[in-house]
Amino acid sequence: MTAAVSDETGRGPLTGVRVVDLTTSYAGPTAAMYLADLGADVVKVERPGRGDDTREWAPPDVNGTAAWFASANRNKRSIVIDLRSEGGKTALLSLLDRADVFLVNLNPGKLASLGLEPETLHERNPALVYCAMSGFGLTGPDWDLPGYDLVAQARSGLMSVTGEPGGTPQRVSTALSDVVSGMAAALAVSAATVRQRQSGEGDVVDVSLLDTDLALMAPRISAYLAGDPEPRPSGGTDSVLAIYQSFATANENIVIAVGNDAIWQRMCTALDLGDLATAPELADNAGRRAHRERIVAAMTQRLRCHPAEVWLRVLREARVPCAPVQSLSQVIADPQVNARDGLLPLKGKGEGLVGVHSPFRLGSLPQPPNGPVPDLGGDTVEILREAGYPDGEIEALLARGAVEAADHTDVTGAA
Repeated sequence: MTAAVSDETGRGPLTGVRVVDLTTSYAGPTAAMYLADLGADVVKVERPGRGDDTREWAPPDVNGTAAWFASANRNKRSIVIDLRSEGGKTALLSLLDRADVFLVNLNPGKLASLGLEPETLHERNPALVYCAMSGFGLTGPDWDLPGYDLVAQARSGLMSVTGEPGGTPQRVSTALSDVVSGMAAALAVSAATVRQRQSGEGDVVDVSLLDTDLALMAPRISAYLAGDPEPRPSGGTDSVLAIYQSFATANENIVIAVGNDAIWQRMCTALDLGDLATAPELADNAGRRAHRERIVAAMTQRLRCHPAEVWLRVLREARVPCAPVQSLSQVIADPQVNARDGLLPLKGKGEGLVGVHSPFRLGSLPQPPNGPVPDLGGDTVEILREAGYPDGEIEALLARGAVEAADHTDVTGAA
């Protein structure tokens, strides 16, 4: 299993790393995509008939490719394996014997029933980096409970601080837990492969959605344990910093972030709020927190006098961190986003869909690979050949339904 998705732009730092990706939905596929963006050869193992759950998360879709699926599955190849069949399970084990990394998000109990738990696989391939992604981790009383982004946001306390003042807790309206868990997994796996190359030893990487959201809540948890009142939904106005929130202008909302005393002084000058700048009780952040309502009232009254574009220009000239609160239609037209190629038009069957650049840039890889999302089972024959299967055995596996290919071309006539 050595072929990789075509890389027309260079070799990433993970070139030569072979990844078997037995994940579905969003966190695991995101982790695998980031590894592929860095040059790894990612083989996506999918179930017969339906494949990854997100293939059916539509509309929207283009030419039958769901936007959600496309957003987390570029630069991969797809093989369809029926793990309930003996031939299918053997095929997966053959891939894992040659793999460097195994990503899986099956329920830990199901992993044991399939013989895919870390101990068993490490007996076969001691150098394997085994990355288990789950709702609650491989240990603890709730290790076998199913988990989704919504569940993790609720249980971690993240929802308890999100929403309008006095309102009900709200979920952050994107797959936050999934995406950040994918980042965490890609980071840990990359580190484990460095050790693997140095010592020949594998590892077990345990990433859970709950742990990810606890990490996102770290500053709030630390502040609470240090004596801050237990936070409630507040519309984002109760940061440790004052001022650090959104404001309405004459036409649109903007955000202003006062990160230190020097910025506070520059902001007051820019907004012509000299009385606030000279007030001794507001000279430091502790004082500004104590008088937050007074400051917000004065700023709100002032900012409503002019439209957002005026205030953004004034504040930026004063080197005060600020930004418009943009809708997605504005985000996709943002000059900074586009200057950094933040949006990636997808190729192949997903042409017409747009992905998002991975959240890192490497000087050694100015243009990362942007290969197409795979057809379900589109690479089954190629991948099995790489694993050492002769054409006759591949034909037999296809005939028994242990594996499936994207079309019904005989193996001997396959490209």
